[in-house]
Amino acid sequence: MAETERSIFSRIIAGEIPADVVYDSERLIAFRDIAPQAPVHLLIVPKTEQYRDVVELAAGDPGLLAELVATAKKLADEHSDGDFRLIFNTGEGAGQTVFHVHAHILSANDRGSTLEEGRLAQL
Repeated sequence: MAETERSIFSRIIAGEIPADVVYDSERLIAFRDIAPQAPVHLLIVPKTEQYRDVVELAAGDPGLLAELVATAKKLADEHSDGDFRLIFNTGEGAGQTVFHVHAHILSANDRGSTLEEGRLAQL
């Protein structure tokens, strides 16, 4: 049986593909999105390939999900004014294109700008 192709995130984690990494721990990595949809657009990715989406992560390792959310807050504090949107696309119909669980951290900059609610539909 052919080996399943590793996701782009697994290849970033392995250092095979460069990324602008802003956070790296034993269980998580975060880096800037290459096609940002907001002034601050980071991806936060568990280093395990075990979970395809947030539903699987929540069922399989709620502690890792909680760590991901806490890290998202920390990154929003560091890279903007602390306010942020945390988005998990789950399934092709919802726009998920990489089936390695990950979250999008979206935030305005710290210059008083905001993210418009209607912008959510454009992601």
